[in-house]
Amino acid sequence: MPKLETYKKQAKLLVRWHRDGNFSIGGRIRQLARYSALSDREALALKFPLTEAQEIIALEAGFADWAELKASTEAAPPASEQPLAAATAVANANPVLYVADVSAAATFYRDRLGFQIDFLHGSLPFYGSVSRDGATLHLKLVHEPVFAAGVAEREGLIMAFVDMPNVRELYAEYLAADAEIVQKLTKQAWGGTDFIVRDLDGNAIAFVG
Repeated sequence: MPKLETYKKQAKLLVRWHRDGNFSIGGRIRQLARYSALSDREALALKFPLTEAQEIIALEAGFADWAELKASTEAAPPASEQPLAAATAVANANPVLYVADVSAAATFYRDRLGFQIDFLHGSLPFYGSVSRDGATLHLKLVHEPVFAAGVAEREGLIMAFVDMPNVRELYAEYLAADAEIVQKLTKQAWGGTDFIVRDLDGNAIAFVG
């Protein structure tokens, strides 16, 4: 468990990003039930004291409120005294992207984004897989859009997050490949740096460092 000081720094970072007008924290503010209906713009117009940022950090860490988080971290034994976790690690997780043409989607990921095609299933493929290094994306055929027109773009829906040790280098690669980048390389309020690419079917893929 992180130390209380770490949580305090995260809360202060939220306040700073709110003050700077960073729209990426709108979703985090909406985690508070009283703000669940606000738009990103309305969330940024709020007065946002440190106590509310702490409340959000506590919720994200799995606590009812800041007081509970504080009590739990102060009561936790030092890391050296904590028992070892049981060997129940999850091997991996593969996001499934819904596409109108599995072959075309796989070709796009190969030729534009540098993935390799792992397999295409079916004489007219209805399922497939592409991968690049440790990241794997599955592709499933759908005959009509899963979301109503414009919803994914309006809500900023992300279909997959890909962790990257070298996100800046990949960003430069995709710029050169003329990929459709819908969010440029950005330092986010939650601490990471990411950019977002949209594929042929409108699926937004975030590459995160």
